[in-house]
Amino acid sequence: MSIYLDRSSRVVVQGITGRMAQFHTKEMLDYGTNVVAGVVPGKGGETVMGIPVFNTMKEAAAATACDTSLVFVPPPFAADSIMEAADAGVRYCVCITDGIPAQDMIRVKRYMMRYPRERRMVLTGPNCAGTISPGKALLGIMPGHIYLPGNVGIVSRSGTLGYEAAQQLKDRGIGISTSVGIGGDPINGSSFRDILERFEADPDTHIICMIGEIGGPQEAEAAAYIQEHMTKPVIAYIAGLTAPKGRTMGHAGAIISAFGESASEKVEILTAAGVTVAENPSVIGETVARVMKKQAA
Repeated sequence: MSIYLDRSSRVVVQGITGRMAQFHTKEMLDYGTNVVAGVVPGKGGETVMGIPVFNTMKEAAAATACDTSLVFVPPPFAADSIMEAADAGVRYCVCITDGIPAQDMIRVKRYMMRYPRERRMVLTGPNCAGTISPGKALLGIMPGHIYLPGNVGIVSRSGTLGYEAAQQLKDRGIGISTSVGIGGDPINGSSFRDILERFEADPDTHIICMIGEIGGPQEAEAAAYIQEHMTKPVIAYIAGLTAPKGRTMGHAGAIISAFGESASEKVEILTAAGVTVAENPSVIGETVARVMKKQAA
């Protein structure tokens, strides 16, 4: 098993006719992802790399039974595209788009609450690298060749640090069940806690690697969840130990404004919850390998 994404996922790419969307759709097809449709208003009836394009998500869902969406839509229209995917019955949506106004994401979150939990679409992103279940399917902009199939679950706010962890694990012959990018925006679809809950329930994930950063309360909330509910070992790395207070660093969500939001405070909170914290990004793979060895002993 894996979480959110596997060989049976039927993928629709919203905004498929854009240059970057076409590039990454080809990468996904080459990886073996089952891309069944594209959606671009006004472009219905066209095809992209043999994939039929529809005007609306409802048309695409009716014709192809798509259940998974990738949003490659410009920021002013991305929120509407996410809500359209939810209305069409999509089960899992990844939004790659960067620069969506926070106000729009508040609207998306509120809109999705109208659906009961069991029917509510799961959203990861925006401003994320996507999701990959190695050897099964790729949904996003990740370089598929650096991911080996295995039993480590990765969840990361940063796309490139997620890649770094995957490459370090591959160099040690350690594989990944699923890697999920949750994005660096202050208001995102899924939190660390949401993904940890899925990994805890997944029989093919034996250990979790969580990559956080300064700003926001998500890592502290994850620590509380880990302490109370997780039975699987969690390794973490927190970026931004040298970041000055009050300064925006990289991601829109990376602003330290309250207690528990600096990297050092997050490291302290996670360590107290029993999480093994890697000291710097170059030892993430080494730390995971050490904990796995201890677990096997």
